[in-house]
Amino acid sequence: MTDATTDDAMRIITDYLLAKQPGLTAIDPELDLIENRILDSLGFVNFLYVLEEQTGREIRMEDVTTEDFRTLTAIRKRFFA
Repeated sequence: MTDATTDDAMRIITDYLLAKQPGLTAIDPELDLIENRILDSLGFVNFLYVLEEQTGREIRMEDVTTEDFRTLTAIRKRFFA
């Protein structure tokens, strides 16, 4: 993926997460999404769907760890590098 395409995809992912957290206006790329309950177990399946749409490929749970989803930086590195 090109940097512009990756940036667009990350913007969509960030916007999705922000829409679920009306009190937030931005998410620091290093903020722990799990500890801060921005990404939780109830919304995780929907989040995976959004991530799969942006990457263009299926994400198999046996191929990922919690750390892959901990920050926006980790998501970018794992799924768009």
